[in-house]
Amino acid sequence: MRGVCPVKNKQETKLKAINMAPQPPIRETERENWEFFLNLPEMDRGVLNTSQVKDVQLLQPLFEFSGACAGCGETPYIKLLSQLFGDRAMIANATGCSSIYGGNLPTTPYAFNRDGRGPTWNNSLFEDNAEFGLGMRLAVDKQNQYAKELLQRLSGQLGDELVKGLLEADQSTEAGIKAQRDRVAVLKQKLQGIKSKEAYGLLGVAESLVKKSIWIVGGDGWAYDIGYGGLDHVLASGYNVNALVLDTEVYSNTGGQMSKATPRGAVAKFAAGGKPRPKKDLAMISMTYGNIYVARVAFA
Repeated sequence: MRGVCPVKNKQETKLKAINMAPQPPIRETERENWEFFLNLPEMDRGVLNTSQVKDVQLLQPLFEFSGACAGCGETPYIKLLSQLFGDRAMIANATGCSSIYGGNLPTTPYAFNRDGRGPTWNNSLFEDNAEFGLGMRLAVDKQNQYAKELLQRLSGQLGDELVKGLLEADQSTEAGIKAQRDRVAVLKQKLQGIKSKEAYGLLGVAESLVKKSIWIVGGDGWAYDIGYGGLDHVLASGYNVNALVLDTEVYSNTGGQMSKATPRGAVAKFAAGGKPRPKKDLAMISMTYGNIYVARVAFA
């Protein structure tokens, strides 16, 4: 490596690969660079194909500076989740590593975009996080139902065209979601001029007309062990929820103890001689319901 790495600067031999220098002047320069970076325009989500990796990497992350351990293997998955769904995601986060670096108050790694939108995040316990996330789904669905009822009652004052557009919106694409948000903005403006209980009520739930993405997030200690009963119940319910299991194959947050996700033969705390039983197949168990899409991925 000595023959490849340029340890010395041939033009200025006193400079080496790493050089000590006063920090304040560098900090001022980097502050300007940072401001320039923050003001760069973001890509239009409506023109990107989110099924292609090269396009997804152009989406703005809404999860940054988490403070997780150096080299943490979990945070890239949450960053990707925030890129795909972040400005309309509602996250129920089980206790564990992801709740520690996800809610290290008074700061938070979850950010918002230039429209002021970002993920909704909350933390629940190991044993009831899946039910907690299902509660979010039920609440969102009820608010959406209530908003649609009020829209129909106020149709004469709001205009049939706007109401029809809101009720029949195709929100299966980014372009469709943006169009619905534009309609909701028009709706809010019109509601300001209507003095009635229905208008006031609709103003409070208007955002529920935009499609939300519910995510139940946690580690294998939650999904395979302590919270498995609740997770199984929620998956069997048939409601539209997503579960992201950050499977490190041990109880990471408490020091690396064996869990049901630990593979056979793996050495961990409480399995010093290698785990005697195989890894629980959570994916296969979930697929037996017949209506659940399961994906496994490992970033290299």
